[in-house]
Amino acid sequence: MLDERARTLLKTLVEHYIADGQPVGSRALSKFSGLDLSPATIRNVMADLEEAGFVASPHTSAGRVPTARGYRLFVDSLLTVQPLAAQQLGEMEGALHGLPSSQIIASASQLLSGLTHFAGVVITPRRTSSRIRQIEFLSLAEKRILLIIVTSDGDVQNRILTTERSYSPAELVSAANYLNQNFAGLDFEQIRQRLAQEIQRLRDDIKPLMALTLEAGDAALSENAQAYVLTGEKNLLDVEELSSNMKRLRELFDLFEQRSSLMRLLDVSNRAEGVRIFIGGESGIAPLDECSVIAAPYQVDGQVVGSLGVIGPTRMAYERVIPIVDITARLLSSALSSKNDN
Repeated sequence: MLDERARTLLKTLVEHYIADGQPVGSRALSKFSGLDLSPATIRNVMADLEEAGFVASPHTSAGRVPTARGYRLFVDSLLTVQPLAAQQLGEMEGALHGLPSSQIIASASQLLSGLTHFAGVVITPRRTSSRIRQIEFLSLAEKRILLIIVTSDGDVQNRILTTERSYSPAELVSAANYLNQNFAGLDFEQIRQRLAQEIQRLRDDIKPLMALTLEAGDAALSENAQAYVLTGEKNLLDVEELSSNMKRLRELFDLFEQRSSLMRLLDVSNRAEGVRIFIGGESGIAPLDECSVIAAPYQVDGQVVGSLGVIGPTRMAYERVIPIVDITARLLSSALSSKNDN
């Protein structure tokens, strides 16, 4: 659609605008584009770009800014992605190493947010339910027991049980041994079904403890299975383009709270090969009209199980954010697959 001269000027304009946030005039384009063009020629090219919808002129300035369409052309065919430095790659890998699965996902979200200074989001893997590796009981006080649940993927959940009677340490060890010997490797729904069949074999004094354990354990693991982890949304308060429109900012934070629309958008990335970029209105979600979402799927043992991404203003350093999202998805895939192997 554009000749080489127009593409070079558009690339220069977008890069310059991303760098300082000010509308870009003909003088700056002449200085930074490397083209030997007269100011009149540059103005003519910019007028053509504006007519084609790639740039716009703010009313208060003689300079121009990129539109969503201009950013899209820039990202698709003009962008030069910057590879991450070896030291930064090492730090990113270290941040996701040796943690339980749930903490790995939270750390990935924090990593995205910390490196980009925008909002980082990770859709958690779709799991039917967590399987139990081990259960322990610890007496805290009379009629108060700490339930400790260790899942097959290394997560640890604690719940306090309030019982109708006191249990001796020996009784608690006996109850834990019974559960671990008979039900390790099952989820709580499977344990409930099995217990319903075997309830007559249980001692009457243990039955209430088993019922409390099933209820509390189910609740603990359900609460932990959140749909996604969002970190750093407050960073968007520091983005001038977003913070200057408080109505839109409130809509954006409402979107984060509702979750469903953002979940559907990120789910699209699960079907993509590599990084997917939604610029402004491309997302189809009104509160994101001034934002870009850069997302990528991640895998466990070769199967796509979720996606992650960065939410920020359309004026972002795409050449830096894209590889951060891409590498984080690859590192998360590796970390979770390694955890699965163990």
